[in-house]
Amino acid sequence: MNHEHDTLVTMAAAYALDALDGAERAEFESHLADGCAECETTLRESREAFAAIAFAQPAAIPPPAARATLLRRIEATDDRRGAVRPARFGWARWAAGTLAASVAAAAFTAAFVAARYEGRMGQVYRETAAARAELQRQEVALRERLQGYQAVVDLLRDPATRVVVLKGTSPAVAGSARVVWNERTGGHLLVAHLPPAPAGKTYELWTIAGGKPAPAGVFEVDSSGQSTHRVAPAPATPVEVFAVSVEPAGGMPAPTGPIVLASSK
Repeated sequence: MNHEHDTLVTMAAAYALDALDGAERAEFESHLADGCAECETTLRESREAFAAIAFAQPAAIPPPAARATLLRRIEATDDRRGAVRPARFGWARWAAGTLAASVAAAAFTAAFVAARYEGRMGQVYRETAAARAELQRQEVALRERLQGYQAVVDLLRDPATRVVVLKGTSPAVAGSARVVWNERTGGHLLVAHLPPAPAGKTYELWTIAGGKPAPAGVFEVDSSGQSTHRVAPAPATPVEVFAVSVEPAGGMPAPTGPIVLASSK
């Protein structure tokens, strides 16, 4: 350990207070001129610390014995070879900086965890809301389908009701359908295994009597290709053929797209 340099470092505090003179002042200033980074740092930190104290406390005049006491402590430090190096003003700044960094890191970590937690909770909430909405939609669709089946059962009790089978018009169409039909009260269309209509398109049912088609409503199929559709009584009877075509969304007054399902005469 370089005790002479330790003494010079200790003198930095006295120099900051302008408490060095004569040979000691000249020695310390010469040492600074040689470019000692440690002593320059200690001097700067000492001045900052004294300035902070000066601004934080009311102005006070040090007693006359303060300078003599400080010099005696410096001399005592120089005489104690191997003694523990006096504490520097920089340790407080280092400790404060370390504490501030730790607090900042903890705050950042807490904020990061909280953000991740809030984000995950928001995602769970959105997923739950979406699942709840989908469940409600399926429940409504199931209820409507059950009501349609019940209406079909009621309709089949009428001897005038007939069941008309619709088949795909080409091998590429795997779907099929049935129309439970009553000329007086109308009927119900039951569709199975029909793929969803292309984007911007919909399925439209037609009743054909005397060679003239009449629109009987548009419908969509669910993910399994099923659908139930209430069919109002036809404007012209008796209905000879039922057909399903692909039309623009909203339907058309007359068929314009390909026929995918049709019954035989």
